Amino acid sequence: MKITYDRETDTLTIIFADTPVAESDEDKPGVILDYDAAGNLVSLEILDASQRVTSPTRIEYQVASTPA
Repeated sequence: MKITYDRETDTLTIIFADTPVAESDEDKPGVILDYDAAGNLVSLEILDASQRVTSPTRIEYQVASTPA
């Protein structure tokens, strides 16, 4: 997974898989979901990110613990 924030375009992109995008769908205005040919989610793009995300330049990553 790769996360990038482009200050120039104010776009936050989360890439889940390094595969070609076959289809894009604007789920909500400014939120674009990209899919591969099999329909799997490849990436998520958030336009005008500084207006939609609290802090697009700060990333926190957590792995949920699994029950024993």
